Amino acid sequence: MKLTLREMILISIFASLTAVGAFIKIPTPLVPFTLQYLFCAYSGIFLGGRKGFYSQILYVGLGLIGIPVFASGGGPAYVLQPTFGYLLGFIGCSYIVGQLVQSCSTITFIRVYSAVLLGLFFVYTCGVGYLYLIVNFYLHRQMTLQAAIGAGLLPYITSDLILSILITLTSIRIIPILRKSGYLLSTYKSK
Repeated sequence: MKLTLREMILISIFASLTAVGAFIKIPTPLVPFTLQYLFCAYSGIFLGGRKGFYSQILYVGLGLIGIPVFASGGGPAYVLQPTFGYLLGFIGCSYIVGQLVQSCSTITFIRVYSAVLLGLFFVYTCGVGYLYLIVNFYLHRQMTLQAAIGAGLLPYITSDLILSILITLTSIRIIPILRKSGYLLSTYKSK
């Protein structure tokens, strides 16, 4: 598949936004969270599944070659970080969200929110699973799956669910505007 210059630029922009999102930390009562997930979900929604996927592959690839775009740096050794699974989850999340939203016959809150939640579920499945595996098999420390869920999901899920609502509310407003102006890479039908 050949990408147009416009598509390559938009893919690069969303990869860059995800990188910027890694450094925007919003404090919450428990732990701060970043905006990577926001831009990851937006990449799927606004670029579509395949191009959103490419944007997140580009983001992770840039980090793995040594450009410090991840929250704690970058480089090939980052795959040994317990949090690397979340980055892998972003790749799948963008694709899932994009494919599901693209396949919607009409853009509604419930449909987009369901797609965004499924993408978020994928991020947490990859992230918590990877955390569990790295801690137990690479760091050789004992961690139960329950402890991995406690460390990798529970402190962040509330803020990510709120962020999912924000993503959905903004998307259902922006998609019709972009579609009408011809700037949306994917085709959607509005309600």
